[in-house]
Amino acid sequence: MLSLFRKPRHKEIPAQQLAALLDQKRAILVDVRESDEFASGHVAGALSMPLSRFQASALPAGDKPIILTCAAGRRSAMALDKAAAARPDIDTHLAGGMGAWRAAGLPVVTGN
Repeated sequence: MLSLFRKPRHKEIPAQQLAALLDQKRAILVDVRESDEFASGHVAGALSMPLSRFQASALPAGDKPIILTCAAGRRSAMALDKAAAARPDIDTHLAGGMGAWRAAGLPVVTGN
């Protein structure tokens, strides 16, 4: 049976809400896509930490929440799973990933 009522394992934030937090400098965005994906288009100011080299201990410390993103949400969820033991404060990712960000008409930058 499909579990239509199952709660997501991780918190999700919609693109518009994340954009507002980033504009107010109240969050840090970490993109876990590979370097070539990041270079082809990412959110301005996002930090690149590919899932293939992801280490929760290398994430910035501080009082701003860290939000993870990837292309659609699968890899950022995997990174949240990896972070769970070392950094339980990191528990949120962008709902729908960069696909949702672009679909919302929000800006992306290219390059590293």
